[in-house]
Amino acid sequence: MAGWSAENATNAYLGAMKMAKRAKEPDAAEFISALVAGKNARLIVVACADAADSTALALVAAAHQTGGRVVCIVSGANELQLSKETMSESADDIEFVIGNAENLVASEYNEADCVVVDCRIKNCERILKMAEGVGTKGVVLGYNAFQMGSWSCRGFDAHLLPIGEGLLVSRVAVKAENGRRGGGPGKIRSRWVVKVDKYTGEEHVFRVRDS
Repeated sequence: MAGWSAENATNAYLGAMKMAKRAKEPDAAEFISALVAGKNARLIVVACADAADSTALALVAAAHQTGGRVVCIVSGANELQLSKETMSESADDIEFVIGNAENLVASEYNEADCVVVDCRIKNCERILKMAEGVGTKGVVLGYNAFQMGSWSCRGFDAHLLPIGEGLLVSRVAVKAENGRRGGGPGKIRSRWVVKVDKYTGEEHVFRVRDS
């Protein structure tokens, strides 16, 4: 996965809004699309709590920019059928898989550039930790985070952003040759900063790089 692409991020953001036909303020789906496309993710995996939703559509928009593929994990045949109906023609751009998200992330998709998890899914905390633990590159995201109840996802290094129903963002560091995660001297790290305009109430999210 290459470095940040502002062009991909912008195009994916606009594409996600168009696909969802939104006439309101953008939510987490568009932000996720921009982030995933900006990071040039090629293998994108999303674990859904129920049927695929607007987030899956947003990831398709991102994949269109990066030339990547979207794998959507659902729990059963009913969720699969409903997902295909909901996604309509966009369903052809998604690879649907039925199974246990935690096991699949650990075994089949442990080299994904991006893993996105609906925090309403059962054992979402374990899936997030698994994705962060097995991945050697990429981004781990959790949406609908505010619906998790009390925050207890210890051991998962993430930023909780007040976007949509809550968005968790964790960048999986590239593992060093000795097997430990990178981040030593000279490494460039980034962090998310959220600023709220006290007059309009608008939320502005910035990605700041630290030396």
